[in-house]
Amino acid sequence: MASEKRNGHRRVAIVRGLRTPFAKAGTVFAGLTALDLGRMVVQELVQRSDLDPNEINQVVFGQVIPTLTAPSIAREVVLAAGLPKRIDAFTVARACATSIQSMVAGANAIALGDADVVIAGGTESLSDAPIFTSRPLAHALAASSKGKSLPDKLKPFQKLKAKDLIPVPPAIAEYSTGETMGESAEKMAKENGISREEQDLIAFNSHQNAARAWKEGRFDNEVMHVLVPPKYEQSATKDNIVREDTSLEALSKLKPVFDRRYGSVTAGNASPLTDGAAALLLMSEEKAKALGYEPLGFLRAHAFAATDPGDQLLQGPAYAAPVALKRAGMKLSDIDLVEMHEAFAAQVASNLQALASKEFAKKAGFNAPVGEVDRSILNVTGGSISLGHPFGATGARIVTQALNELKRRNKNTVMCTVCAAGGLGAAVILERA
Repeated sequence: MASEKRNGHRRVAIVRGLRTPFAKAGTVFAGLTALDLGRMVVQELVQRSDLDPNEINQVVFGQVIPTLTAPSIAREVVLAAGLPKRIDAFTVARACATSIQSMVAGANAIALGDADVVIAGGTESLSDAPIFTSRPLAHALAASSKGKSLPDKLKPFQKLKAKDLIPVPPAIAEYSTGETMGESAEKMAKENGISREEQDLIAFNSHQNAARAWKEGRFDNEVMHVLVPPKYEQSATKDNIVREDTSLEALSKLKPVFDRRYGSVTAGNASPLTDGAAALLLMSEEKAKALGYEPLGFLRAHAFAATDPGDQLLQGPAYAAPVALKRAGMKLSDIDLVEMHEAFAAQVASNLQALASKEFAKKAGFNAPVGEVDRSILNVTGGSISLGHPFGATGARIVTQALNELKRRNKNTVMCTVCAAGGLGAAVILERA
């Protein structure tokens, strides 16, 4: 659509996207924080876009596992990146859909006329996840800090038991159910009849597509190189999770992780813990034209949805996608590419099954199923299983990847979906023209 406004709102352009390489936690970015990674990608995005920082009205950034010393990550990114201190910034979190949320929040500000230029994105360092103390130790530390003499400071620790001194690692589990995402994916595989072979095939295709994309240079313009501080002797130039040499045979030999006896979810058909950051440059269509930018694409519609986390935790995309398509005035047959976050291959297969199911559509309250997704247009340059999944950054990665591939193929529309903890789901419809 050529109109500057849709439904009375300004049209939002995605001008450019950029990300760091995604690295398996504990590897090349192990010494960096989420703030380090967020700062780097925002600085580089501004420089590569040749954007005057004074044009930026707002920064919306997110993180899922918070940095306890810098919880307001968006504002800290502005300051650490050396952007003008007057720039408004706020932090968002929507689990694995966090940078979809940051994009939508920034886009809403632009659509309503509250901003012209917004940087949106997310960052995550699973290498730097916070380690908690037990509640008794925390209380003892707080009481000790108030002591005025050494005996006073030591007294609160005298009642502690040995178990109180054991660190409490963060758990990627649902607070409401106690189930981890992996356990939930395993349950979905069983309830939906998703075979181990299908899961391994999804993982294999992810690695093959990502390896091909890297080999053909498709990521060269959207993945920055990082010289790793503090010595700057090591550099990260590409994702270190992609396995070009993987095979279905190799994947089939991996043992199940969450249900060792009857399960089918393995380390090979699930996304790994990952460090990385990604950012998007958003503008009103009018502002982009005034500054001489050719947008990668435009946000046509979006939807968020939720389902019972005790049921099918990662089925949110199947609830969000029909709403986003309806808001866009489109059908699945109008979509040229589909990008679906690969938290687990079982989750991808379950959502694809649900989108095509009349029974699911009836259960969810939709008039008809969305339809069967053509696997040849799904995650054509790889997904989270092969590229990695820094929780706060994945959405922005998907949007950038999708729009660049649309341009490369001279196609016009893409639907992106992300499942998220809490039974949440997100879907966005993007278009080039």
